[in-house]
Amino acid sequence: MREETPSLEKVVLQHNAITSGRYEYNATQLDIMFMLIAQLGKDDLPDKIYKIYIKDIESLTGKQWNHQQFKLATEGLGSRTFSIQLENRFRQMWMFQHVDYIDGAAHIEVRLSESMRPYLFDLKNNYTRYKLKAALACTSKHSKRLYQFACQWRSVGVATMRIGELKEMLYLKDPKGIEKEEYTDISTFKKRVLDVAKREINQSTDINFDYKLIKEGRAYTKIKILVNLQEVSQTLIDFNEPIDYQLNVKAIMAYGINEQIAKIIAKKNFKEFEKVVSEVKEGVRTKKIKLDKDLPSYIIGTLQKKGILKTKI
Repeated sequence: MREETPSLEKVVLQHNAITSGRYEYNATQLDIMFMLIAQLGKDDLPDKIYKIYIKDIESLTGKQWNHQQFKLATEGLGSRTFSIQLENRFRQMWMFQHVDYIDGAAHIEVRLSESMRPYLFDLKNNYTRYKLKAALACTSKHSKRLYQFACQWRSVGVATMRIGELKEMLYLKDPKGIEKEEYTDISTFKKRVLDVAKREINQSTDINFDYKLIKEGRAYTKIKILVNLQEVSQTLIDFNEPIDYQLNVKAIMAYGINEQIAKIIAKKNFKEFEKVVSEVKEGVRTKKIKLDKDLPSYIIGTLQKKGILKTKI
């Protein structure tokens, strides 16, 4: 029995390691990955086979897909490496155990690799939240990646990193220096990557994206990515709970914190939460705080250190 097509309004949760990891997917392959992640369920068995149909992507995007293009994209999926920097190691993984293109059926069947499952399930607080509709709407592969990256940082509003690190994430620069770097001229990098992403993200997604290049000496070495919400989504009200409490829960969850913990904080500690968030934002802005983990985990860790949250929840 065929599963229901994911809704365009579906909010997708994705591990931050995937959001900021180094891998080379073209735009078609990224759309396939988005459709896969949108299908994932917390009770999925390790051996589950997922099906992705051309017609589903066409119906969600309004774009016609060439079947040969789809087939060629699937051929490269199995060999694409995910490179993730962990605390004391550099991990390389492959998302799929196998990818089957079904002749004449215009769909593929995939099985996830065991090593990728921790990055797709049981995400706790270490995730990026983004809209399927927005991710599919961007056409450039770099715009799709930068949209996800911006979503990871939208609760802070700004992310500063070295241009070289961003290019490594986008697979434009080899950290080992073996492969030739792309767009070495900063004006070309702006024109072909950053300005395209800015235009597509601002036209087609739920956030506003901008950037500022930072010089050290005569050369641009860093980039500051600026992001904020473009629209406020409608809030559903449960009249069995105080409205202020519900709004506080939503506000906490907007920082990537799961609902269970958000409810605990909203019950008694919302003012303390706001104070901690304000301190963290100011610390990041003034560079007094360097996040060595994702923002939700940092906020929760700070609340626990201050005794506002229990160490074990």
